[in-house]
Amino acid sequence: MQCHRCRLVCARASVSDNAEHSAQYNFRQSCQRCGTRLHARKPNAIARTWALMIAALIFYIPSNLLPILHTSALHHDSTTTILGSVVALWRADAWDIAVIIFIASVGVPVTKFLVLALLLITVQLGNTRSRRERTKLYRLLELIGYWSMLDVFVAALLAALVQFGALGAIEPKAGILFFGLVVILTMLATLSFDPRLIWDSQPKNEQ
Repeated sequence: MQCHRCRLVCARASVSDNAEHSAQYNFRQSCQRCGTRLHARKPNAIARTWALMIAALIFYIPSNLLPILHTSALHHDSTTTILGSVVALWRADAWDIAVIIFIASVGVPVTKFLVLALLLITVQLGNTRSRRERTKLYRLLELIGYWSMLDVFVAALLAALVQFGALGAIEPKAGILFFGLVVILTMLATLSFDPRLIWDSQPKNEQ
């Protein structure tokens, strides 16, 4: 088994057939190099993934309803939400940036919610069909997860660079904080899911 911290491959201690199931999910062996507890499987993978995904879904609602930026300028103050910024960019003929922001702030999170829910439900139902395709979906989640931070980066850059002193300023608002939490929670949910569960022939209630 590979250590999750230092990546050392350790020889697994032998167990009896009767203890194989408990050893698989409650393993007590430690890494020989760094002492980290080893896991044959990610413990409580399904419960943790559901909890993190539901928390992310709850935070996703205020992230879209609350403003992400407040702009102060001469004789004009305005606040904008994520979708409001997409509409404003589209009307300003910056459709390319609007599409990127829409994909990063709406397309990616919604896709991650749907794919994670699909993986969790099919695993719990013991579905053995399309295993290879579902594994590819999980790898896709790992690949696109980091691009979800694009909105947060844009807001941070605007707040840091577009400062006009007495003429105006841009200030991040609460919406960007909630969106950042959504990104972090969905990434943790993806990491908590164990793709090896897809290849189990029966659902494991102990997970």
